[in-house]
Amino acid sequence: MRKTNLFEAGTFKETGFGKLLVHDSPYFKILNFNFEPGQELPIHSHDLEGQLSIAVIEGEGEFLAEGGTMPARAGDVLVSDIAEPHGVRAATRMRVLVTIAPPI
Repeated sequence: MRKTNLFEAGTFKETGFGKLLVHDSPYFKILNFNFEPGQELPIHSHDLEGQLSIAVIEGEGEFLAEGGTMPARAGDVLVSDIAEPHGVRAATRMRVLVTIAPPI
């Protein structure tokens, strides 16, 4: 068993977003991304079977998809097939937690 405090371990960067690998196993992967306002994880997809979740822990922004955007604020969780194009853009300082299963 292991505990990680995202507010202590996760960092923000002025150039590019902060990234923390929280957990990696054969079953799932957990990543923490920290964005300053205007930073984004561009729309992308993975040619694999599986699903992902993007949970907003702090801040506000948008979930990005090929067909448009959806508002994203603290407490929101996006669930998607990993092959479906997805991304995140921050309007404020934003912390998200991404879970990928099975891991890539």
